[in-house]
Amino acid sequence: MTAVPEDVLARAAAVRLLILDVDGVLTDGRLYYGADGSEYKAFHARDGSAMKGLIASGVPIAIITGRTSAAVDRRAAELGVPHLFTGVEDKTAALAVLAERSGVDPAHMGHAGDDLADLALFARTGMAFTVPDAHPAVLARADYVTTTAGGAGAVREICDLIRLAQGTWTVPGT
Repeated sequence: MTAVPEDVLARAAAVRLLILDVDGVLTDGRLYYGADGSEYKAFHARDGSAMKGLIASGVPIAIITGRTSAAVDRRAAELGVPHLFTGVEDKTAALAVLAERSGVDPAHMGHAGDDLADLALFARTGMAFTVPDAHPAVLARADYVTTTAGGAGAVREICDLIRLAQGTWTVPGT
């Protein structure tokens, strides 16, 4: 992992729950439709591995997304994501439900998003993460911009950063 500024590490150390958007963060943002109407999404295996590691370290993950997708439901179940909100029109309302269910104050949550709908959560959570090709307004508001693109390992970078800041990240075999 590249050098990270101390203020970013301090913010990441305070994250007790990580919220992820899907399209553009967990995926590259493209939507694939089959002739039969099926929707397909590609997820990166490294993101999944890091998500499991973050959850195992004691930082749960939530997914809040505006779209409904069987692929997202399946991926969240495979990874043991404890909080899943799909088909969400109002992300701030979902955040309120998440805070109540999890018992975590939004000030101790981090949110990773890439588009305008994510700005409301950026304003209400303790740390804002985004990807390099995010909307310019999102890039301007983010506390941390990954070096890796959405769907190509950006979530791994975020999870590793949180674990590094919290002292729970190590390189296996060293």
